Amino acid sequence: MASSASISGLSSGLDTATIISQLMQLEAAPQSRLKTKVSDTQTVVSSLQSINTKFATLASKAETLAKTTAWSPLTATSSNTAVSVTTTSSASPTTLSLTVTSVAAAHRIGYTDAHALTDTVTGASTSVIINRFDGSPQTIDTGDGTLQGLVTAINSATNDTGLRATAIKVADGSYKLQVEATTTGASTDFEITAADGSALLGGSTVRAGADAAIDLGTGITATSTSNTFTDLMPGVTITLGSAATSGTTSTISVTRDSSSLANSMSSFVDAINDVLKSVDSASAYNATTKKAGTLAGESSVRDLRDALLSAVYPTDGTSLASLGIQVTRDGLLSFDSTTFTQAYTADPTAVTEKMDKANNGFVQRIYTVANGASDSTDGIVTLAIQGRNTEITRLNKSISDWDDRLQLRRATLERQFTALETALNQMTSQSNWLSSQVSSLSSSSG
Repeated sequence: MASSASISGLSSGLDTATIISQLMQLEAAPQSRLKTKVSDTQTVVSSLQSINTKFATLASKAETLAKTTAWSPLTATSSNTAVSVTTTSSASPTTLSLTVTSVAAAHRIGYTDAHALTDTVTGASTSVIINRFDGSPQTIDTGDGTLQGLVTAINSATNDTGLRATAIKVADGSYKLQVEATTTGASTDFEITAADGSALLGGSTVRAGADAAIDLGTGITATSTSNTFTDLMPGVTITLGSAATSGTTSTISVTRDSSSLANSMSSFVDAINDVLKSVDSASAYNATTKKAGTLAGESSVRDLRDALLSAVYPTDGTSLASLGIQVTRDGLLSFDSTTFTQAYTADPTAVTEKMDKANNGFVQRIYTVANGASDSTDGIVTLAIQGRNTEITRLNKSISDWDDRLQLRRATLERQFTALETALNQMTSQSNWLSSQVSSLSSSSG
């Protein structure tokens, strides 16, 4: 540019810098068209990526909902807040009544004598023996034989006694020892003696460990070492809360949760419509701008839209209208929650067969289309994006090549105009010399 400015109009009076700039604009027209092509292609890629994300979201929802277990949702309730119930997918609808006959308790011992924490309480030895009724005694060393040493030794993770000891203050400087098992159940019974087998701290008061028990009213009693009855029935777990006592009653109900399933289906249909609307918006002709949508030329995307709608119709030629799913006039799906709930309540097995993976049901068919579009390796939309990105890379390479070509062209034009100005300058100089010579001759002749 600097050289163009320096030669501009020196002899010719022409604005050569502007002329070169205008010529370069003409020379750069092919590159400009390439840049426009890159911009347009990037817009297409953005639209494809947006729709691919929606397809991937739909595929994820479909994969979850296509599982047979998703079609047996259960809700569990208890008539008494002191008794709670949870379920897993292996549970079945059921109702049972139960009465608590006992709650689980940890074996606990409270010792009679009070002592200062620094008093020696273990007798002649600094060790004590923990006797369990399963015949597995454990000897532990308290270190110094004091009450504090005994508490520390029982609670030591190294000793792993399975017990928890507490020195309870009963008066200034005076403490009584309480020890209990860290778990509940009748099998947690234990006693602690001095190393010679004699009693500690003047004897003790015992609260025996106990199992939890519930009577199901049919001659069946279930027990548990804790207040949780895991898998009392397949997939059904009962837990007795802190308010539960002997005599507490409750009715447990496990029923099919058609409401939550209807909500899941409604959300699923919304996800399908989200994809359909996105494809329509990106493909439609805009009468206002008189331009086609960014994906108007992507026939594969429109084919995927058709495939989604086709998935509504089972291979046996029937429809899903009886389940509340239909195609509307504008090419979207509608979902009637009431119709679906009634159908599922009446025959959950039949509805499941029309939906799940095992029977290539509606949800599975939608998954096949959505995953076929968005699969990260060979999805139709994924491959379209990759193809467009490859095209952008090629176009950008051509644009870069044009930069080099245009630089050379500008240099050529500048040289040509410099040569022109130089030639004109020489001609002007020669013309001026000839004029001066002619003038000299005329003066001499006079």
